[in-house]
Parts: sequence; structure tokens; C-alpha cells
Amino acid sequence: MQTDNRILDDLARVATGALGTLQGAKGEVEAVIRQRFERILADMDLVSRDEFEAVKAMAAEARAENERLAARIAALEAGKAKPARRKTAKPPAE
Repeated sequence: MQTDNRILDDLARVATGALGTLQGAKGEVEAVIRQRFERILADMDLVSRDEFEAVKAMAAEARAENERLAARIAALEAGKAKPARRKTAKPPAE
């Protein structure tokens, strides 16, 4: 019966060693994959969140100014379209 325990103990040690090795390999694989993704993202020349937000604010401001200028142009064109009233000269009194 003691030999059965010894075999089981040996199998348990081998299994524990194999699990430890697999966990170490898993960590290495994750590190390599992370490095490759970081390199791919760096090569893509993506903008940061701060740069994106700054450009987004500038675009919103430009859009608002464009709408103000369009309204001003429309008002100026509407004023130009109305015929100007001229004062009629009174005939000179005799």
C-alpha cells in the first residue's frame, strides 16, 4: 500500500511542476502579445484622448461661428433686397 502512495505523491509532484511551468509560460505569452499590440498601436499613429477632445472643441467652435456668419450674411442680403425708399423732393414753392 505504501508504493501506491509513493506513486501518487510522485504524480502529484509532477502535476504541480507542470502547472507551475504552464503558468510561467502563460505569463510569457501574455507579455509577448501585449508588446506586439503596443508596437502595432504605436505604428498606427493614433491620437491621444486629449488631442481628440481639443480638436473636437475647435470643430464645435468653428461650426458655431459658421452658423453665426451664415445668419449675418442672410440678414445683410435680406436688407439689400429691400428697395431703399428715396425721399421725393418737394417742388419749390413759388
